[in-house]
Amino acid sequence: MPAYDTVTEALSDLKARGFTTDFNLAFDAIHCRNSGIRLSPSDFEIVEHYRFEGNTDPSDEAVVYAVESKDGRTRGVLVSAYGIYSEPVDDALLAKLKMHG
Repeated sequence: MPAYDTVTEALSDLKARGFTTDFNLAFDAIHCRNSGIRLSPSDFEIVEHYRFEGNTDPSDEAVVYAVESKDGRTRGVLVSAYGIYSEPVDDALLAKLKMHG
């Protein structure tokens, strides 16, 4: 896996490598607002992940996930804060993300 210094660098390279869908966390799934694609934890795999720790500001902490649908038709990224600012999610989704976070 490549090594990245910043979230922006990771997102740029992942997009260039075909991870073009921008996912956000929904309570029990990941969702792309632009396309309407919604994937439950059983519908996608995390193929790469990168953790960034804020050196001076804990709010800069994030994990970038490169995800692919199990049918191989959708590839994208999910950026998730962790720690005090993380979003509430369903147990199954949380377990999948924690495996790689």
